[in-house]
Amino acid sequence: MLNLEPIFQAVRQAAHICQRVQQTYLATSEKTGHEPVTIADYGAQAILGRAIQQAFPDDAVIAEEQGSQFIDLVPEDRRKVIVELLTDVLGQPVTQDQVVGWLDHGQGRSAERTWVIDPIDGTKGFIALRNYVIAAGLMMDDQPVGGVIGSPAYPGGGRIFHALDGAAYSQPLAGGEATRIHASTRSQAEQVRALESVEKSHANHERMEKVRQAAGLGAAALDHIDSMEKYARIAAGDAELYLRLPRLNSTRPFMIWDHCAGTALVQAAGGCVTDIDGSPLVFSQGKSLVNQGIIVSNGRIHDWVIAAVQQVLAEAE
Repeated sequence: MLNLEPIFQAVRQAAHICQRVQQTYLATSEKTGHEPVTIADYGAQAILGRAIQQAFPDDAVIAEEQGSQFIDLVPEDRRKVIVELLTDVLGQPVTQDQVVGWLDHGQGRSAERTWVIDPIDGTKGFIALRNYVIAAGLMMDDQPVGGVIGSPAYPGGGRIFHALDGAAYSQPLAGGEATRIHASTRSQAEQVRALESVEKSHANHERMEKVRQAAGLGAAALDHIDSMEKYARIAAGDAELYLRLPRLNSTRPFMIWDHCAGTALVQAAGGCVTDIDGSPLVFSQGKSLVNQGIIVSNGRIHDWVIAAVQQVLAEAE
């Protein structure tokens, strides 16, 4: 059995970096496509890359950030800040060259195992002091088979979720016993809890309301949150539905680091993750998913939602 303890420790350290940045150093840069990125993104990914380099040196990595971006996009004074934060959190001297090496570790490599890293999923939520997660998914044969999700703002206190060998678990972010988690068995509309993205660019809220109505889930409670925490809530039995319909007038694909760890977690917890037609998500095409949309559920309501999505999309044609 794979020992995930080094990744748990890295997620805790990354969360500490994130919290320090939120308190004192919160500012953003923009990557291509006007996506925001903070120094915490680079710090968190560097910590995860370092952990993989030390514990699983032969594994491949697909990650959102790059060492060249760190050098090109981040001003020198802020690069120094992240080096100082990493030195403090890791308890050892750190150089800028080491940060770049950790950011790029394992990328462009083929291996039996591939880690898929999103150092801060939900960057806009992180910036706004809402929900965000630190995620490291694990793929074999182009399929999500495990992963770790750290959720510092999880309701009731920060949690680490992980999936491995077909089972899903949760433990306190600060450390403690890991307990098995399962997707809920709820199917009654008044008991179902649905989740949507906060960002309007991620969701057409009106169309998703039509889907819930068509699926007989119009009475479901609705919450808007950022990040892969939506997957974690469904895996832990704290929600039942998360829906991403095809983006209108957009050619931007879904990125695998936004969904890999979450997919593994929900599936290990007994839930279901598919495209909007019920087909599997495809993780074999590099950094992008080729899917039209995404339905994540506890499994009990999944077929109803697929049928409702197809009905709503057909009516819109």
